[in-house]
This record gives sequence, structure tokens and C-alpha cells, in this order.
Amino acid sequence: MMGESPAKIMVVGVGGGGGNAVNRMAQAGLVGVELVAMNTDAQVLEMVEAHHHLQLGGKRTGGLG
Repeated sequence: MMGESPAKIMVVGVGGGGGNAVNRMAQAGLVGVELVAMNTDAQVLEMVEAHHHLQLGGKRTGGLG
């Protein structure tokens, strides 16, 4: 395991600001970091360049945020 980090790093961006931060990290080409985006707004969530997306409160908000 020489040269490999045993740590697993995950960045979770919540809401519009968190999604913007995740987008900047993705565009910077971070390596070895798992990017996750969470938002109540389904359309905004689709635009985030994350590895994983999680819509919050979908039934309650109807995906409108």
C-alpha cells in the first residue's frame, strides 16, 4: 500500500452553495475525493457535477426546493 492513502475522502455539498462548491471541486479535477450533492430542488441537483446526487424532501417539496 505504499503511495496509497488508506483514508477515504467524501465531500458533501448541501443546497445551492454546497452544490456550487462541489462543482468547483469537480472542475478543478480533484483526485481521490468522492463528491456528493444534496438539494431539495431536483433541477438544480441535476446540474451539479457530483458522483452521487440525493434529493431531499422530494415528496414534501415536489422537487421544487
